[in-house]
Amino acid sequence: MSTSAAAALPARPFRDVWLISAGHALTHWYPATFYVLLPLIGKELGLSYTQIGFLMSMQHIAGALSNLPGGMIVDSIGKKGYLMAASLFWVGFPYALMSLTNSMWMLMVCLMLVGIGNNLWHPAAIPTLAHQYPQRKGLVLSFHGMGGNIGEALAPMAAGALLAWFSWREVVVINIVPGLVMATLILVMVGALATTRAPEKNRKDEAGSGWNARQYLQDLGSLLRNRTLMLICISGGFRTLTQVGLMVFLPVYLAYEQGYSPIAVGVCMTVLQVAGLIAGPIAGHVSDKVGRRHVVLSSMVLTGVTIIGMIFAGQSFMFIVFVALVGFFLYAMRPVMQAWGIENTPKRLAGTGVGLQFTILAIGGSIAPATFGVIADTWGIYTAFYFLAGTIIAANLLVVFVPKDGAHAAA
Repeated sequence: MSTSAAAALPARPFRDVWLISAGHALTHWYPATFYVLLPLIGKELGLSYTQIGFLMSMQHIAGALSNLPGGMIVDSIGKKGYLMAASLFWVGFPYALMSLTNSMWMLMVCLMLVGIGNNLWHPAAIPTLAHQYPQRKGLVLSFHGMGGNIGEALAPMAAGALLAWFSWREVVVINIVPGLVMATLILVMVGALATTRAPEKNRKDEAGSGWNARQYLQDLGSLLRNRTLMLICISGGFRTLTQVGLMVFLPVYLAYEQGYSPIAVGVCMTVLQVAGLIAGPIAGHVSDKVGRRHVVLSSMVLTGVTIIGMIFAGQSFMFIVFVALVGFFLYAMRPVMQAWGIENTPKRLAGTGVGLQFTILAIGGSIAPATFGVIADTWGIYTAFYFLAGTIIAANLLVVFVPKDGAHAAA
């Protein structure tokens, strides 16, 4: 991309940012709703902590296996708006199918379909935003992440309210409506724009006469040998392990151990997400100014500290305070790490780079639920929360070894 073009991009209207961020909200709305429904589903089907963890791990394994192919599809097809719309539909529809499930295995199939569909979104959306606003990656991607936080904040409250009137099976069917509406908006308002502009330009400017399979595999190998990118991705995998463990088992813990009602569980999960909603733009803007490393390191340290504080708070009011602090610091680093990864990926491989990043994140996410469930059933759920605090410390240690000149090497 030329210097003049790069300078002009930040002045673009933010319509695309808001639309894509709203679509991202829906991709997070569905799993956030499911987390509130999960205690009810688990009791109806008679699932243990280990079985619940196994189900959620299978969803993330399906995501890990489909992320990299999803990134390759984005880079080869290039029609990012159409792919985002397809992702929204594919995420929502399997949740509606859950209304027909009567066994753990049927539920697992639906969750794996969700894991596959969700992974077309990020390789299409994140490079589109990052390359349209190159000088403001952290801020723009924080808006995208903020969309996810809004979806995750509103969904638990909505699900808890709906459960006062409907069964969980009726709720998953009702829940598909907003996704269909948003997929249509993305298809109409973003699809044509991305189709006519992004892929052709990227291929002309950076890939010359086009790609072939052999060259593409060589480029993928170069990403795997990129030490900076891989350290960022693996550190992000540990961060995702922490996040997924909390998102799956915090509602179960509140319902099973503390006796919270569905609406009270929804309030706690909303507090977690509202804190993340506030943190994202702040962290993104600060990272654009002072650098990604400082924001990520401080956020990871404080996440571990606040998880331990949450454990000790018990049933007091401070428990909610620590939940909010966990959400603030845990979600603050998410858009920063995405921007950091994009900066260390060649532009022609942006979709594949994001696919690789989210493959590793999904691997981390797949480890969390099953491991947490086994630890909780064997040594108690509080021990499992200490395990999550340890994973965020491991993520922090990896960031220390990220080379400081990684972005220049990628360029």
